[in-house]
Amino acid sequence: MTLARLIIAIASTLAVEVALFSVWRWVLPEYDINIPLWGLITVMSAYAVFAVVDFWLVSHILKRQTIVGLPNMIGSKGKVSSPLAPEGLVKIKSELWSAQSINGDIDTGQAITVVGQDGLKLIVRRQS
Repeated sequence: MTLARLIIAIASTLAVEVALFSVWRWVLPEYDINIPLWGLITVMSAYAVFAVVDFWLVSHILKRQTIVGLPNMIGSKGKVSSPLAPEGLVKIKSELWSAQSINGDIDTGQAITVVGQDGLKLIVRRQS
């Protein structure tokens, strides 16, 4: 997948560079606009640097794994949103989850740690 994106990125960058050259060579002179060659080279170089940095940043963003979700929840820390007596709601990474406490009632605002799951319900304990 990364190789395909790299090939597409190179092809699209070359297409933009060709378009810039074409505008500089044939369109601008029609309107008596004359930009020196060093100006064209500067613009084309700046665009090439932008394209490389953009590709690098997007590649790193796409490689990130999903942080929130049931398979990744065990060990996550959060806070109680509605009292766990023993069931209620907890907030983990700005998402609300149904949860059940394994060590008694836990009041709103208390810190918790996820220790397991039961279907879509998280099993939590008071954070020590």
